Amino acid sequence: ALRTRVLRTKPVESMLEGTGTATTQGTRLAKVLTTLDLISLGVGSCVGTGMYVVSGLVAKEMAGPGVIVSFIIAAVASILSGVCYAEFGVRVPKTTGSAYTYSYVTVGEFVAFFIGWNLILEYLIGTAAGASALSSMFDSLANHTISRWMISSVGTLNGLGKGEESYPDLLALVIAVIVTIVVAMGVKNSVGMNNVLNVINLAVWIFIMIAGLFYVKGDNWAEGQFLPFGWPGVLKGAATCFYAFIGFDIIATTGEEAKNPNTSIPYAITASLVMCLTAYVSVSIILTLMVPYDAIDTESPLMEMFVAHGFYAAKFIVAIGSVAGLTVSLLGSLFPMPRVIYAMAGDGLLFRFLSHVSSYTETPVVACIVSGFLAALLSLLVSLRDLIEMMSIGTLLAYTLVSVCVLLLRYQPESDIDGFVKFLSEEHTKKKEGILADCEKEACSPGSEGEEFAGPPTNTCGAKNLPSLGDNEMLIGKSDKSTYNVNHPNYGTVDMTSGIEADESENIYLIKLKKLIGPRYYTMRIHLGLPGKMDRPTAATGHTVTTCVLLLFVLMFIFCSFIIFGADYISEQSWWAVLLVVLMILLIVVLVFVILQQPENPKKLPYMAPCLPFVPAFAMLVNIYLMLKLSTVTWIRFAVWCFVGLLIYFGYGMWNSTLEISAREEALHQSTYQRYDVDVDPFSVDDGFSYANEGEDYPGWGPSEDKSFSYQQMAGEKESHRTSSRSKSKGRHKPPSEALIANDELDYSPE
Repeated sequence: ALRTRVLRTKPVESMLEGTGTATTQGTRLAKVLTTLDLISLGVGSCVGTGMYVVSGLVAKEMAGPGVIVSFIIAAVASILSGVCYAEFGVRVPKTTGSAYTYSYVTVGEFVAFFIGWNLILEYLIGTAAGASALSSMFDSLANHTISRWMISSVGTLNGLGKGEESYPDLLALVIAVIVTIVVAMGVKNSVGMNNVLNVINLAVWIFIMIAGLFYVKGDNWAEGQFLPFGWPGVLKGAATCFYAFIGFDIIATTGEEAKNPNTSIPYAITASLVMCLTAYVSVSIILTLMVPYDAIDTESPLMEMFVAHGFYAAKFIVAIGSVAGLTVSLLGSLFPMPRVIYAMAGDGLLFRFLSHVSSYTETPVVACIVSGFLAALLSLLVSLRDLIEMMSIGTLLAYTLVSVCVLLLRYQPESDIDGFVKFLSEEHTKKKEGILADCEKEACSPGSEGEEFAGPPTNTCGAKNLPSLGDNEMLIGKSDKSTYNVNHPNYGTVDMTSGIEADESENIYLIKLKKLIGPRYYTMRIHLGLPGKMDRPTAATGHTVTTCVLLLFVLMFIFCSFIIFGADYISEQSWWAVLLVVLMILLIVVLVFVILQQPENPKKLPYMAPCLPFVPAFAMLVNIYLMLKLSTVTWIRFAVWCFVGLLIYFGYGMWNSTLEISAREEALHQSTYQRYDVDVDPFSVDDGFSYANEGEDYPGWGPSEDKSFSYQQMAGEKESHRTSSRSKSKGRHKPPSEALIANDELDYSPE
């Protein structure tokens, strides 16, 4: 029973029909966001704190000018995870809750809760870090008079990351409360403010690039200065820099509010990651060439770098950009947090009052208030550096699990997409319908949500701020009629241009590989045991992939742990350490090759992660490595957060989830049906039917656990009566009652 509960999945049709929390609350989230709005949200949430704070912090204390390499490594890890997020967003469109909802539909309830709980941690700390960074920036503008006044008037607190100099940051608390009010007032207001601040931020970035070129000094990158802390410092810095690339999973929480999530989410994820990487690398180059790494101001590096060269006017120009950038970053972190809470509360895994949607603002207002209050409290008490490290670990874990899920799903058979869940739980009950088949049915059925893409948006929820009919939803070029939409009858099945299955249509990578190898390509495939075009996954191949992925995850964790904590033995070239590393690398390669030999599901989606299984596998490796590079204190805090989450899930969520309530109602309905349908003939006096005396239980109306015993007992007592009854109705071709009872016990067993 426990295995069944923690691995049960949510039916995808509940999201595609727009049902669920929205219907039960009576008000839906406003569907108003375009692709450009999503890109603006993603870029804004990243560039603010990442550009104005993280670059200076990592450059001074971890990597020096090597912060440029740290950002590139972190960007690679983010892009690999980003393509997995994009595929998940297309598999389960029109949902809110990001990776939480994707995992609930495909993997199971416990994994979904664990991911959602860590997403809340990520956004909670991101909001607190944004408020704390904005407070530090105002303090820097005022020549640190705010911090001195706070220390002298309020006092200091120990053990919060800054030692004796730590003080309750009341200004950060006020900032977090103000932004919470803005987010709660409505999505259109939030995104409009976000777009204006992003334009200001872009203008200031251009100014920094042009003005900084007049003050650069090549001596700051002299020999030995580029990597003063070596490659270990660069890799440690990459783990912290990863915090600056969280924009794309914020985009994934807006599926229910995007007008066309099927195309908007993949475009927005790709564009925001490329823009953020460009901004970070360019700013880091200017910063480390203008100021020696050990002289960088960690609180407000971009403002102080101009002051070091006597350009005081530039400080105030950059300050305007800092206010805009940090405010939009704070807004971008607080925006998705109530939506994840709303999704989890709507499914019953968190307290249901958190899923209330205001009919006036069309936002989850209760979740906004609760999340804003917690973020404000955190920003009051915890320092910025500790917040950034804490945020990285939750983000990395969520990205790792998303990569695992995509790798599993692509190799499951079409009619058994949840086969790996059954494999883990050892359930052998009747099969569920594959979620991709559900997508097809939902998309093709009349009156489905997919119809809204065929015409102008309709105001089904009383939204006061729906856009005009001419609002363009595509980022690049015009809408391609041959693309795959959820309302197309062949969505997920057949290539619309060529009429052949998607697995037989060749992508650009395969064409290049064929040109490179030539006619030996097919011979090589046969020798390597790679699947052919017509091969399809089966339950056996799905189980093989599941086993390999689980082993791969464990092996990568052990490998990264040894690389980090046994670095001294490896650098000394101890024979056993080198042998162990080589052995683990070989095992990882073998597992990836075994996965490669299994046939993929031929379903065609509008966006699919390229180069499977290499991209998700490498994303897992990078994310696990970066997680293990974080400090021990961060892991301890993370363990405490996870422990609290486990208490909530096993104490409340498991027993109050929507799936649990539905299962109980279904069991009650089945038991009622079973009581009335045990006997194939109508009740008669000849069958020995009589009402129970008052205060006495009728044998067939007992608890469900004793149901089978009661029915068998009744069957034995009434055998002679049933024989005579059946002789009266030989013309009715019905099964014997014993067989019916046995079948009912098999079909509707409590297990």
